[in-house]
Amino acid sequence: MFLGMMMKMDVNIGILFSTSGSYRAVGESMRAGAELAISEINEDPCSLAKLVPVVIDPGGITASYVTAAQKLLCEKKITHIFGCYTSSSRKEVLPFFEKHDGLLWYPSHYEGFETSENVVYTGAAPNQHILPLSKHLLEHHGNRGWFVGSNYVWAWENNRILRERLMEVGGVVVGERYFPVGETDMMALAQQIVSDRPDFVFTTLIGKSGYAFFRALREAANAAGIDQPNDMPVASCSLSEAELPAIGSAASGHLSSSVYFSTINSPENNQFVSEWNRRFGDLGHACADAEATYNAVHLLSQAVTKAGSEGFTAVRDAVKSAQFIALALRLIVK
Repeated sequence: MFLGMMMKMDVNIGILFSTSGSYRAVGESMRAGAELAISEINEDPCSLAKLVPVVIDPGGITASYVTAAQKLLCEKKITHIFGCYTSSSRKEVLPFFEKHDGLLWYPSHYEGFETSENVVYTGAAPNQHILPLSKHLLEHHGNRGWFVGSNYVWAWENNRILRERLMEVGGVVVGERYFPVGETDMMALAQQIVSDRPDFVFTTLIGKSGYAFFRALREAANAAGIDQPNDMPVASCSLSEAELPAIGSAASGHLSSSVYFSTINSPENNQFVSEWNRRFGDLGHACADAEATYNAVHLLSQAVTKAGSEGFTAVRDAVKSAQFIALALRLIVK
């Protein structure tokens, strides 16, 4: 029997992104990436899976991710869940996936130094974004950096990697501060950074904290007569295109390092962006987090079709050799 003539298998999947709260803009973009992939897969006669999403919004609260994951895994008996944006939320829910044979499809930036048979990591790893960024900063801006981040593991690890790169070339970390997710009182910090005059600022702040920091730094630099984007640029591995409207004019002139931008010129991405703009243009440009989510959902479809099953073990084994033409390159999981 030809695959296209086969009956599709209903596969319930969890969608666990924060579309409210401090980092709402990213969560909305990730959920949209999942929705776009789901619609393509369900219309594809060559896919064995008919994906049925069960959506929960944790509101950017880490404890709520745990409650939601338990509900999806235990009450809804769902094996495959796409979700989490912060590494802290991923680490909080991971024990429940390991206990209940669930597979977390994690489509966010990943700090590395962790591996689990219950997670498929489709976001960027440090060698894909922070190492190229550190090379660019050292070659074009200098070796005196000021680090500011949200107080959780992703920021700690990325700052550690960049700190080591600076130390290797005799550089210095002028200052380093961490803030709770959602903190927006950034003016005192901005004034301190302007006073210290580093060569660059590296930010791992997320959500509203990052938006407030960009605006505060630009205001403090303008007050001091400093051309901040040229003399003291802000570099980030997490700032996404979807968040630029929330920052406003203070977003101009800064650096972002990522594995995907919406301007990539490939047939696959051009088609994706066209459909994105038609359906989700109100969310702004498609971003790396949306792209990684879109890829993850397609990988699940590939694995289910190859395995002929939605079971945890069958899909986990099948996804190791899954491949499809993604938006910027051919994506192969091994």
